[in-house]
Amino acid sequence: MARRKIGGSRLFMMVLCMVAACSAVPMSDLIDRASQRSDIMHSLSTALTHDLDSHFPPIGRMMMPRPSMCHTSSLQTPIDKEQALQLSESDLLSLTRSLLQAWFDPLIILSTSVKTLPHPAQTSISNKIRELQENSKNLGDGLDILSGKVFLISLQSSSVHLKCDRISKLANFNFLLSCFRRDSHKIDSFLKVLRCRVAKMQPEMC
Repeated sequence: MARRKIGGSRLFMMVLCMVAACSAVPMSDLIDRASQRSDIMHSLSTALTHDLDSHFPPIGRMMMPRPSMCHTSSLQTPIDKEQALQLSESDLLSLTRSLLQAWFDPLIILSTSVKTLPHPAQTSISNKIRELQENSKNLGDGLDILSGKVFLISLQSSSVHLKCDRISKLANFNFLLSCFRRDSHKIDSFLKVLRCRVAKMQPEMC
């Protein structure tokens, strides 16, 4: 089993090297760019959370669903860094792409609903959501180059919706954003582990 994992990792790194060579960009640079994009996404989601908290009634927090209700909860992802370090490069990249693809439609929902969001910082929130979409698309394009294929695992997001009354809309918007913040942290962490692997750094330095 161990030999199979090592062999799979070597094959994956060879494929990445071939893809990077074809794109005329060093593999380490591709990973760095992806990691930078994911870092921006997580920073934006954190800033958005702070914006919403500035005008969020206490009753709204009581109405927010539990984190386990996030639409990406069905994805089996590592719960901590130690588990992430045990995964192969191909598994890490696959999970990263799956998480990112799962947010394609929900980000559109956030972008559309923010136009009528009952919040004083609506304009600022709208601008940050638009930045999130742009960085998400750019990161997705970069991951397609890294993987050398366009097959993505889609998740059903039909249950993602925002109710119409003021407090419910704020609560659901905040909940969906909190789910994205959690997932953007995972994406950022997975890409940083990949960057360490490419740079051949020791696991404890990742």
